[in-house]
Amino acid sequence: MTAMSPIETKLVMDLPALAALEPQWWELWARCAKATPFQSPAWLLSWWEEFHPGKLLCGTATVGGQLVALFPFYLEDDNKAAPRLLPIGISLSDYIDVLLDPNCPGAGDAVVKLMSDARWGSWSFEEMAPGSAAADLACPECSSDAVSRQETCPVLDIREARDVESSVPARRRRQLRRACVLAARLGEIHIRRCEADSEHFLDRLFALHGARWREREESGVLADRQVQNFHRAVLPRLSAAGLARCYILALEGQPIGAYYGFIDNERAYAYLGGFDPNFAEASPGAILVGHAIGDAIVEGAKEFHFLRGPEPYKYSWGARDRWNARRVWTKALAHA
Repeated sequence: MTAMSPIETKLVMDLPALAALEPQWWELWARCAKATPFQSPAWLLSWWEEFHPGKLLCGTATVGGQLVALFPFYLEDDNKAAPRLLPIGISLSDYIDVLLDPNCPGAGDAVVKLMSDARWGSWSFEEMAPGSAAADLACPECSSDAVSRQETCPVLDIREARDVESSVPARRRRQLRRACVLAARLGEIHIRRCEADSEHFLDRLFALHGARWREREESGVLADRQVQNFHRAVLPRLSAAGLARCYILALEGQPIGAYYGFIDNERAYAYLGGFDPNFAEASPGAILVGHAIGDAIVEGAKEFHFLRGPEPYKYSWGARDRWNARRVWTKALAHA
């Protein structure tokens, strides 16, 4: 890329063309310091392959043949007069953003200009974490701009931690020690990483997650067959990229807990978990979270993200609220 090279923009409107960008997409993702695994091609290509709920409409910018911007979106219902433009990955992604090369600041405006001519009534940027690239984009002409608070993603600061004991509140340390003692009294316990064997791990995660939710007489997100198919597609890709962190807790060889998370760029993410309700007193979920925090510290992570939702257990680990935002651009009727 040279300083004099022009920015070239293009719309990507089918899966083969989007998939063809994967090598450059990974390179761009790696250059974006605030990008998360939810913006990776592993995650978003898997999501689109499984769900494809509308018409693909992604904007790209290149400079000298190098990808410098990617806006992964789709039109929700092209049959409507003014369909919504929504981000790929919506619903299952805890953080959503566009990818912009930090060394090419004009690329974002160029892609916005290109995509503004498409036939949409509203353009939604969902689950924007603080400091997201989408938050700084200039609103197109003839559109209104509305920003609102969306969901909280509690985060535990572990930058000064030496181990899990030094990173969490005293009460949680006592609870974790008690859980380990209770589990050990039941028999031999063992925790192992198993993202490399994604099918084996997911089979056990789905079973344990389902058992926990059935106890509540609810289904849970993993009961949906398409969601299961998505994870069977995405986990091998994340694992191949070194982003997945999956653990099984076994008691006397029997799986009683599963943890599904990610790690990248000094940030760890606790995405999903499940445990056998018959062993709830031993707190297998807490044991696994503590183990994941400890491993994240060893790997040099500075933050442990509990992701969306204000569940009380997250704050018991010392996590603090960090709010996502929604930004919606709405075209004036004459321009929709």
